[in-house]
Amino acid sequence: MIQALSRLITLKEFLTLPETKPASEYIDGQIIQKPMPQGKHSTIQTEFSTTINVALKPQKIARAFSELRCTFGDIAPQGQAQRSTVLDVSVFTWQKIPRDQNGQVANTFSTAPDWTIEILSPHQSQTKFTKNILHCLNHGTQMGWLIDPDEQTIFVYLPKQQPEVFDQSGQRLPVPAFAHELNLTVGLIFGWLLE
Repeated sequence: MIQALSRLITLKEFLTLPETKPASEYIDGQIIQKPMPQGKHSTIQTEFSTTINVALKPQKIARAFSELRCTFGDIAPQGQAQRSTVLDVSVFTWQKIPRDQNGQVANTFSTAPDWTIEILSPHQSQTKFTKNILHCLNHGTQMGWLIDPDEQTIFVYLPKQQPEVFDQSGQRLPVPAFAHELNLTVGLIFGWLLE
């Protein structure tokens, strides 16, 4: 849902507003509230984050975050070129995870994730998610996935390449080089909905 505003606001103004539930995002000067995740969305999001963290976190290769606010982009006069989005799953390689002075994970993430995963829920715009993925790719993300549970399809986006479509159960899904040990298939991802 887009909040009706009499004018576009800046990213700086947006970041001073209180957090909402579900989360609101800042895109092109507008505040857009995300819909509450439903069952299929939540299941895939949880399982995906767990799978990444079990495989990559112990070796300090990468870490997956669910519903993490990431704020980055080029600064335009009115701030519209920047986005502050809450991505369904953001995967950061270990060395890119921002840390505070105590070495703990920081609260603010101001860089693009290395891998972004967006999951469609009923009545959500595929266009909005595609724009978020492309924004990430334009700012250093290595790979983006758009998962459509209803169509049992996964779109894979790479920088400056045509998206690939995966919709056959046995198809092995491409992953970023840092996650090469993951063996993910279309059937595995959508099989989580049967467990």
